[in-house]
Amino acid sequence: MGILVQMAVLLVLTHYAHLGYLVATGLGVEAAVLHNFIWHERWTWSDRRGSRGSFLRRLLGFHIANGALSLAGNLILMRVFVGRFGLRFTFANGLSIALCSILTFFAGDRLVFREVRTIESSRPDADPGDWKAPMR
Repeated sequence: MGILVQMAVLLVLTHYAHLGYLVATGLGVEAAVLHNFIWHERWTWSDRRGSRGSFLRRLLGFHIANGALSLAGNLILMRVFVGRFGLRFTFANGLSIALCSILTFFAGDRLVFREVRTIESSRPDADPGDWKAPMR
């Protein structure tokens, strides 16, 4: 869904607000980063919310990790794909998103919403595949 948010913002800003594709890309990335944070906070890693501090701390961490990777990656790739290779900006944006999404998912999983194990959940007899094992 973040892809749709980013692409929609890009298209609206380039077609209706007549912004350049790089400015529109940056604003689209920001909209997608905020959307994705809320999505991850509520669903993807909702079981890890209490493990990494306050909501604002996680949002800041997400922006530093995912936002920086996504913004820099998308802007650099868009400049290369459109400016150097002459691809249409909509197609180039799709390619940029695909490449950056892999990095940003792992940054969110490993840095922002990192699982913090408790002493109880690290017992030798605890089954790591058991969904009932406490993970904090």
